[in-house]
Amino acid sequence: MNQSTKPVKLSRVNTGLVVFIVVVNSYIVVMPFVPAITFWLQSHSMARQRLKQELLAPSAVPAGVSTPPIQNRLIIPAMLLDAPINEGSASVALRKGLWHLPGSGNPTAGGNMVIAGHRFTYTNPEGVLYNLNRVVTGDIVGVFWQNKRYLYTVHTVTIVPPTDSTIEAPSSQNQLTIYTCTPLWWPKDRLVVIADLETNS
Repeated sequence: MNQSTKPVKLSRVNTGLVVFIVVVNSYIVVMPFVPAITFWLQSHSMARQRLKQELLAPSAVPAGVSTPPIQNRLIIPAMLLDAPINEGSASVALRKGLWHLPGSGNPTAGGNMVIAGHRFTYTNPEGVLYNLNRVVTGDIVGVFWQNKRYLYTVHTVTIVPPTDSTIEAPSSQNQLTIYTCTPLWWPKDRLVVIADLETNS
């Protein structure tokens, strides 16, 4: 009886292992595409147009009226992004989303404001900058900083090696540099978007 039950038990174990391997492999293959599908569905729901209209709309707050402080945010309609900008150490800030590199510029102080974020990890497939590759020159980018809105226009989209530190270098002009890892499955380089300040309100 023991001999007859052993093959049955081994068969169940083997079946379980095969199912486990199939599930894990399916997860590895499918997960990188899920955020792209989500983006496609959202872009067909007019979300991009609404986000752009909100970004460009005149301020509803009359001049001289104080408003409660709001969290600093980055808005990029082309990639359906509206996310808080986090300060502090890289490890903590990047887990939350966008990271403003310490010591880099900002809209009020001027210089090169550098923001980084993950594009894709298996623990967080839809990284905050997953769709950064959808940004093109001429796109509008908004930064809400200390209760003011600043509009930037993208003039450069490029890929550089991770050893290229020039993208984080100080600038004499007021600009915004956003970068993440690329390509999606083999993040050996950096995808970089650079924009110049246009207006603020």
